[in-house]
Amino acid sequence: MTHASRRHVSPATRWGDAVCALFASLFLLLASPSFAQTFPALTGPVVDQANVIPDDREAALDAKLRAFRAQSGRQFVIATIADMQGYPLDDYGYRLGRTWGIGEKGANNGIILLLAPNNPAGQRGPRIEVGYGLEPIMTDALSRVIISTQM
Repeated sequence: MTHASRRHVSPATRWGDAVCALFASLFLLLASPSFAQTFPALTGPVVDQANVIPDDREAALDAKLRAFRAQSGRQFVIATIADMQGYPLDDYGYRLGRTWGIGEKGANNGIILLLAPNNPAGQRGPRIEVGYGLEPIMTDALSRVIISTQM
């Protein structure tokens, strides 16, 4: 092909085409059911989707966590997850907290204790996810200490 036979395409048109292709690719990727992440329903302060907490212990935890919320206004949820759908524990926990809306809106004062005992990827937890409103109190360092000494 000679130089004279090439069609001139402006840089703006090339960028526009690239942006359209990018959005089309993202749409197809995000709309694909294989990438849709699902979460268990928030049924109370203890969500034992993995079915590893004995009924009597679950009832006792439920009562304690409900009393804690009534007394402090802060929400603490314990969640055992059967299938993290290939997501890392930290990412899954963060998304779970956002989906459930843990803590009071605006105060972000919720905590999730997350366990994935059947996770084949090896990240079983425990992991503590803390809302922004509680980060000055429940720091990452304190979470690590609690996990390593109490769990």
